[in-house]
Amino acid sequence: MKQRLLCVLLAAALCLSALTGCEKTPEPVEFSTFAMNTFMSFTFYGGDEKENQRVQDRMNVTLRRLDSLLCVNNESGDVNQINRGAGRKTKVDTLTAELLSQSLELCRLTGGALDITAYPAVKAWGFTQEEHRVPAPDELEALAEKIDYSAVRLEGDTVTLPEGMELELGAVAKGYAGDVLAETVRASDIPSALLDLGQSTIMAVGTKPGGVPWRIGVVDPAQPGSYFAVVELQDMAMGTSGGYQRYFEQDGETYWHILDPDTAAPARSGLASVTVVSPSAFLCDGLSTALFVMGLEEGAQLWRDHPELEFEVIFVTEKGELYRTAGLEGRFSLAEGYEGREVVVLE
Repeated sequence: MKQRLLCVLLAAALCLSALTGCEKTPEPVEFSTFAMNTFMSFTFYGGDEKENQRVQDRMNVTLRRLDSLLCVNNESGDVNQINRGAGRKTKVDTLTAELLSQSLELCRLTGGALDITAYPAVKAWGFTQEEHRVPAPDELEALAEKIDYSAVRLEGDTVTLPEGMELELGAVAKGYAGDVLAETVRASDIPSALLDLGQSTIMAVGTKPGGVPWRIGVVDPAQPGSYFAVVELQDMAMGTSGGYQRYFEQDGETYWHILDPDTAAPARSGLASVTVVSPSAFLCDGLSTALFVMGLEEGAQLWRDHPELEFEVIFVTEKGELYRTAGLEGRFSLAEGYEGREVVVLE
């Protein structure tokens, strides 16, 4: 009798072991949309059909709301209203006020390397309509005088912008959206998701099925169709800014869309791209732009001076030199074909 019971228990244990070992990876649920002037794609793992649809619907509502509020060309949106109402107070949505508060603080922290009032200069270079031109030196000087984030007044949900100035939140809006969308996923029964907010900004929620980190490629600015490195993400975001993303050429010169607020002209910091890794997609977006303007030395010093921000950086210079901060140890690796490249670790 005892032998028979033992055989039954062993058989049950073997069946349980086989079932556990053969547990299937959940099928991904994917959807995409066009928002904030870019294509976005989202991948969920682990939720049931009803929950996946509920979260997808909530995310779409959030994106439509943010797009409407923050699009500079939407006449009924907050940003457009602020610009049209320059010189007087404008009441805005709570989401807009929150984003403006965070943005102004980041402008201050970066010493104005990020400045949300550079929109007139962006327009002057033709990057808003892709009708490019090189402004004359005196025009650039006049434009630079009108770039000053510290002149923006935010009191609760009321914004005051001086006359003759305009603001635009393109450098931070997608990242902010990523943080809001990630909270929607975390509040659901979906344990794992990857939010691609237009390729330059990615938010990883949880891990991949099986408990392994997401592996995200870092674009080679010299060959934008290739990845020179891979970064492992778990409940982290990654954002990249680089001159290769949007630019035009004229008379043998290359002019990109990332402008230096001090000159109102394309930033010439010696960098080809900057990638930031952080729990906050907003921070990734805004800091990658600011650090591109600041350059390697000043950008690395900002990283050293502000450990409380919990961000890491990958710098690529125009000469192809690679630098990364020490906190990426164990999460950063060179991609196939780039294994021999030297990577300087910043400490």
